[in-house]
Amino acid sequence: MQHAAGDIGCQKQPGAIDQRKKLEQAGNLHWVHYLVVALSILLTLGAWYFSKQQVLQKVEQQFDREAQQTIELIKERMELYENALWGGVSLIDSNGSEISHQQWSAYANSLHIEKTYPGINGIGVIFNIQPHQLAAYLQKIRQSRPGYQIFPEHNKQEFWPVTYIEPERPNRKAVGLDMAFERNRYASIIKARDSGEAQLTGPITLVQDARQTPGFLFYTPFYLNARKPTTLAARQQYIKGVTYAPFIMSKLMQGTLAEHKRYVAVRITDNSEELYYDSQSDPEPMFKKKTIVPMYGRQWHFDIRSNLNFRQAVDNSQPNFILIGGLIIDSLLLGLFIFLSRANRTALFYADQMTAELETKTRNLEKSNRDLEEFSYVASHDLKSPLNAIKQLVGWLEEDCIEFLPDSSRGHLKLLKQRSERMMTLLNDLLAYARIGSQIYDNEDVNLREMSAEIFTFLDAPDGFSCSAPDISIKIARIPFDFVMRNLISNAIKHHDRATGKITVSYQKKTGFHQFRIQDDGPGIPPPLHKKAMEMFQTLRPRDQVEGSGMGLAMVNKFAEHQGGQLTIESDGGRGTGIVILWPMEKLLD
Repeated sequence: MQHAAGDIGCQKQPGAIDQRKKLEQAGNLHWVHYLVVALSILLTLGAWYFSKQQVLQKVEQQFDREAQQTIELIKERMELYENALWGGVSLIDSNGSEISHQQWSAYANSLHIEKTYPGINGIGVIFNIQPHQLAAYLQKIRQSRPGYQIFPEHNKQEFWPVTYIEPERPNRKAVGLDMAFERNRYASIIKARDSGEAQLTGPITLVQDARQTPGFLFYTPFYLNARKPTTLAARQQYIKGVTYAPFIMSKLMQGTLAEHKRYVAVRITDNSEELYYDSQSDPEPMFKKKTIVPMYGRQWHFDIRSNLNFRQAVDNSQPNFILIGGLIIDSLLLGLFIFLSRANRTALFYADQMTAELETKTRNLEKSNRDLEEFSYVASHDLKSPLNAIKQLVGWLEEDCIEFLPDSSRGHLKLLKQRSERMMTLLNDLLAYARIGSQIYDNEDVNLREMSAEIFTFLDAPDGFSCSAPDISIKIARIPFDFVMRNLISNAIKHHDRATGKITVSYQKKTGFHQFRIQDDGPGIPPPLHKKAMEMFQTLRPRDQVEGSGMGLAMVNKFAEHQGGQLTIESDGGRGTGIVILWPMEKLLD
């Protein structure tokens, strides 16, 4: 083995040369590295594109929700106004198709129009007056409103004048306005009469709107004596009038949709005539949507576009972060390949240096091993021989002169004999410690109870001592394990401070390990001294009071570590000490 080690130190084996060539090749960048970087870049671009599409899809879905919500809000608001107008119809029906100005004013005030119906200009009543009814109608109305006039003149054969409208002050110009004078107003009121349903007019300009912006009227018909005619002829015959509400479109939209909360701009047209246009439109909207919504006899065209608020709200930098982060990772990956390549070359250079140093150390170690073997030979022959001679001389002196020596000399002779025996023990233990690890032992079947009993009997323990162990068979290296158990049981007896004692050997299987515990009931070892107790030549009591060399636990620890195990002392310094050994189940391979 030593010769082989010397050959390895002197020349490189063919396998080592091939391995070095592989390492040198691994130290260069190859097509595989560039392929990995290229694939990583492609994955980054793919993740960026996918993330961008996902974000766009989510943003488009959000736009669709905002657009639909805008339409639904307008429809809900119009239904709210419709309910208010039908409420007015119910009031008139309950009064026999007639209503006074005071009654209508009270009804309008109960609605709290400005708070409950934001965007509505007012709510009013229009009666249908035939030419033969005109004089009586004017006489009746002028009793409470002397200056009441119907305007403007027209060539229709009936009249539809605004009789009441509340609040009256902002709508004063509409009082007396005859809806028959203008095509959109008149066509829708006739449609409401004939259908019996609520109807909107086409785009108009309200007379009370000083800004002359687009608006419309909302009609709900009521019939004579609260009838609900089922035929067209009956509805035309029994029509009494309509409740109505005038709207300025911009006010309606402001009341319906608070612009600071909206993320879409809306343009509404009716028959190509613009009703409303949102000034907060984005010059280059992210999304557009056009839809037609039936609205009480009209077709409102909604052109909805995302506005600047929407652009800010959905601004998502995630795809860009993914792209930048991925490119950074790709750069780091390429840098890592370059770094590893250079590090590999540096490692090879350093390995060459270390190999040269290792070869030198190997040669020195071989020389040290030879010197240690020579020392072992000298210790076993040249040191033990004079030591045996000294012991023999001591024996002769004890036999020949013991009767003539004074008590003090007898004590010195006894001390010399004890020191010689301790020296021999120390020399034997030192040689045994040096040989640990020089041999490899095969695992054998060992019965733990039988081995413990055999060791206990061999040690010739005092009568007051006992040793127990479980009756189990284990596969373990017998010779080193026997040495370990012998030393630990011997220590438990030797270091006991009483005439009686109990030693317990226990066993557990751990993952991949045998665990043995040798527990005694003697004096404990204080925790600060646990480490010291496993060192060479250490005893916890004066040497003259303890038999042995002080190397037992150190040798046990070295045997356990050589086998790949571990020794642990468990004691709080009171009564009892537990020595726990972990011993691998499989034989350790060098």
